[in-house]
Formats: sequence, C-alpha cells, structure tokens
Amino acid sequence: FFISVGSSRWWGWGVASSGAWDLRGKPGTGLVQVTPLHPTGSHVEWCKQLIAATISSQISGSVTSENVSRDYKEIQEEHNGYPSEAEADQALRDGNKLAQMEETPLFPGESIKATVRDVMYICPFMGAVSGTLTVTDFKMYFKNVERDPNFVLDVPLGVISRVEKIGAQSHGDNSCGIEIVCKDMRNLRLAYKQEEQSKLGIFENLNKLAFPLSNGQTLFAFNYKEKFPMNGWKVYDPVSEYKRQGLPNESWKISKVNSNYELCDTYPAVIVVPTSVKDDDLSKVSAFRAKGRVPVLSWIHPESQATITRCSQPLVGPNDKRCKEDEKYLQTIMDANAQSHKLIIFDARQNSVADTNKAKGGGYESESAYPNAELVFLEIHNIHVMRESLRKLKEIVYPSIDEARWLSNVDGTHWLEYIRMLLAGAVRIADKIESGKTSVVVHCSDGWDRTAQLTSLAMLMLDSYYRTIKGFEALIEKEWISFGHRFALRVGHGNDNHADADRSPIFLQFIDCVWQMTRQFPSAFEFNELFLITILDHLYSCLFGTFLCNCEQQRFKEDVYTKTISLWSYVNSQLEEFSNPFFVNYENHVLYPVASLSHLELWVNYYVRWNPRMRPQVSFCSLQKSVSF
Repeated sequence: FFISVGSSRWWGWGVASSGAWDLRGKPGTGLVQVTPLHPTGSHVEWCKQLIAATISSQISGSVTSENVSRDYKEIQEEHNGYPSEAEADQALRDGNKLAQMEETPLFPGESIKATVRDVMYICPFMGAVSGTLTVTDFKMYFKNVERDPNFVLDVPLGVISRVEKIGAQSHGDNSCGIEIVCKDMRNLRLAYKQEEQSKLGIFENLNKLAFPLSNGQTLFAFNYKEKFPMNGWKVYDPVSEYKRQGLPNESWKISKVNSNYELCDTYPAVIVVPTSVKDDDLSKVSAFRAKGRVPVLSWIHPESQATITRCSQPLVGPNDKRCKEDEKYLQTIMDANAQSHKLIIFDARQNSVADTNKAKGGGYESESAYPNAELVFLEIHNIHVMRESLRKLKEIVYPSIDEARWLSNVDGTHWLEYIRMLLAGAVRIADKIESGKTSVVVHCSDGWDRTAQLTSLAMLMLDSYYRTIKGFEALIEKEWISFGHRFALRVGHGNDNHADADRSPIFLQFIDCVWQMTRQFPSAFEFNELFLITILDHLYSCLFGTFLCNCEQQRFKEDVYTKTISLWSYVNSQLEEFSNPFFVNYENHVLYPVASLSHLELWVNYYVRWNPRMRPQVSFCSLQKSVSF
C-alpha cells in the first residue's frame, strides 16, 4: 500500500481472500484508497487515476525501493537446496509483488498488442524516466517500477490526435523519438534505442491502434466486456421524458413521422410537433430547412406553455425564397402559447455570417415573411474559430506556463469570451421563456452545434430535473446525442486526419459552461466536478458507446446500443463518486448565471490538470468527501 501523510510515504501490497488489492493513498488527504487489481471492476480505479492526473505522484520522489529490486529468481539463487517453508512463502510474496507491479492492468476484452522495454518518457516536469511501454487495443501504458511510488502513464488511445516521429539517426545512433499529441491538453514524448524493425513497430502500432477506423478496424468500445449492475442505455426514453414535461397536450403531439428517418436522417425517430400540422406539410417544411431539420419541440414551460423549439436555418437564398408551409408552421408554434402574441427567433450566428450563408442558399427568417416573429442574432462564432481558440489555450497551459503573462495569455485565447457569449445567449433564451412567457425558436446553420449548446444550457437553467445526475444524463442523450450533434466528426473518433476542418470543441464548451454554473450555484447541482471531467475523458476514450457516431440512425446501423456499453452504466453504478454533498433540490427554481467575464474563470482542474504546478494540493472532490453532516 501507498500512504501519503504530509511528506511521509509508504508503499506495499495486501492480499485478500478474493484476490489482490491495490491500496493507494490519496495525496494530501491522509486517506487510503482500496481497489481490486483484478481486471474485472478495474474501471473505477483507472478512471480515478486518470482524473487525478497521476503526474502529481510522478514528481513526488525518485527513491528506489530495495524490496522491488529482488525478484523470485534472485531469491532462488541464494539457496543451493530447497528453501524453508518460511523462505518459500517470502519468495512467493516477493515474486507476486514484482509480477503485479510489472503487469499491465487490462479491462475485460482488452488485449496487449506490443510491449517494449527500455523506453524513455521525457516528462516536461521531472525529466527523463525509463520504463516499459505496453500498447493494447485500448491504451498506451508506460510504467517504471524503480521509483517509489511507481511511475505510471496511462493514456487511452482515443485521446491521441496524432503520432509523429521526432529526431533523426546520426553517427550510427539508432535512437528514435515519438511525439504524441493528445486531445485532452497534453503532449507526450517517448524515446527509445532499438533495432530498426522494433522502432517501426512502436510507431506503426500506435498509428494503427490509435486510429482504428482509418485502418479498417473497429473502436475498442465494441470489444469492451465489463459488466455493470446498471444499464445506462435506459436512462433516457423520449416518450417518458416528453410525458414528464406534460406532453402530449392539445397543442403538441408526440410523432413518429420520422420513425424511418425519412423526414430527417439526423433527427431522432421520436419528435414533438404541433398537433394540427399534417405530415405532408411537415415534409414541405423539411425541404425548406437545411438538412431537413424542421422546428421541433425541446422543452415546454409547465405553466405558461412557452416552448423552446430547435431547427436549422431556412433555405431562403439570395432571392428571398419563401415557403408558406414553413411560415404557417412557425405561426402555429406561436399560437400554441396563449400568453404571448410574438415568437422570438434566436439565430446563434453572427449577422454577417448569416448574410454570407444567405448568398450561398441558406439564410434567416425575414420580418416580411414572418410578421409575428422577432429575429435576434446572438453573434456566436463558428466551429473553426472555437477550434483555433482551444489550440491557443493548449499552447499557454502545456507544458510550460508564463506566470508573468498568464492573465493576458488567457485573454488572448478568447476562450472565456466565447464561454461568456454562450452563457449570455442561453440566459436570454431562458429569460424570454420564464419572464417573458414567450416561445422561442433556436437555430444556427445546421442546428447541431451552437443550437445544441444554447437549448441544453437554457433547459438546464429552467428545469431543475436536468440539474440532477440522471436528469443531466437525459439532457445530453436528448439534446446532443439523439438530435444529431456530430460527435464522430467533431471529436475525430478513431480517425487519423487530425487537421480535419470538421473537428471542434463544441461539446467541451457546453460542459465548461455547465462547470461555470456549478461555480456560481454550488448547491444547485447534484453532480460534482469529477462527473463533468469523467464525461469529457470518455468523450475521447472510445471505451463506451455513448458518444460514438453522428446521429441516432447511424448508431442503430452500427449496433451501438447492443454491442457497446453506455457511459451511464459506469456512472450510475458509482453514484457516490459523482455526487455533490452540498446539493439542495430546489424544484421550479430558475438559475440565471452572471454572464460576465468578471464572474467566469478558467477551468484549471481540467485544462491545466496535467501541469502539477497549477493544480491544487487537495482536490475539491476530496474535500467534499471529507465533509460530514
């Protein structure tokens, strides 16, 4: 076991009747954490190590354990004959200890593809560390057992954005280096001195296994065989969720017109549309909206009946094309709310960009065609601007930080400004619904990026159910996954085209906005920070099927729901790990976060967690668990 109390540390192993157990102290807490080493159930420990950013233990010391240096072979050589029973027991314990330390922990369904010794990890915080590199079909696992505590680097292959060779052979030196650029704000460098064939093996194995879809292979989520007591695929049922909202009613119906995905191939099979609208008219509206994404209901106010509906831009074009069915459709949405005689259309785009889209065949609703509608542009930038902003942020947080220019460097990324704009837009939507009792329509260009950000944030502000763990899972399943946010393209799951223009941190921005809200309302959310970080880690990991593919139709085609495990299966089997002890469930309480830069902050525990100089000595999650009432 490893115990950290102040500056003292101890390391050892314990054996229980049910198998081997790893006892790890949580640095800075004085607590001991006990977890099984057996592969089954190992996911909890793996996640904790990942979230805790194990580099913190890697820089804590480099004292070599004398106990580790003696393996079973050395013990045997000390005896000419058979060892005594006590000596045999001790030898077995030492041998098992070394074997366990060197063994790569595997998930059910995971297999080792390559193992290379004498690999050097060039850590930017503590220098070079020599160890063994193991590559499986799920992760890259680097370990040095000579340090106390052991040095472990555990990186899911799905996190890798690209792998590049660095350095060159010269003067007969056959050393080689690899730089691994990750999607989670860190870069890793490895160096090794092997035969030519071995060098190519490491590089090629990483490229092949980190990008399986580009190499004709499947993602590891389809091989993962862990068993959980909860079935996460059942957390969201569209009909049940709409019934929770009081639907259907006299104005709105739950429709299966898209059951075969013929109306819109990126929408879910179950949608909510106005009761009076005929399927033929709905088809004409679909033809007038980009990608066929017609206005459909996301949320309805339980008292005023004001609604949030989402869609894509109308295909007006440079000649101001009109569609009477679309105009009547929006009028019907407005009429469904007797408390208001106006409909607010929130266009997430910049006005200038919307004009450009109009010249290319897209556009926006004009006041002449929609006389009872008010159009509001939220001036939020596109996916390319957000991608560049995150790139700039990564440059200033890893591996080195310029303390003297920290604030100006953060400001130069514009990341917090874009977070502010999203929150401000969602607040305006929520306020129109709650205070103005006015129905709103939200769209951007295609209705699957900024639209999802705004509708889900507004619903989080308006509906306390979504601020519970199960409710937040349902919100993600509904507004993001079922309504066709293109996770596969935006994240680049299993794809080696790191320069793909479709990649963008849209979902990351949403989770960042949620974190900002938890900072301003610390008792309003049932979940804690670890919950949000876990979601982001598995956005990339490809361990679960939750964030795979681009739409519901594709997930059914790929058998995601039957051949992979949901992230919520894991989360809901470990609820105590992700619960906020300060949570107070205020029903029907609307949250209006302050969307001002003076009230926002960089999420250091996520973006800078790999830099030990910026991470707090005691995590907030640890403090939460130490609170007793």
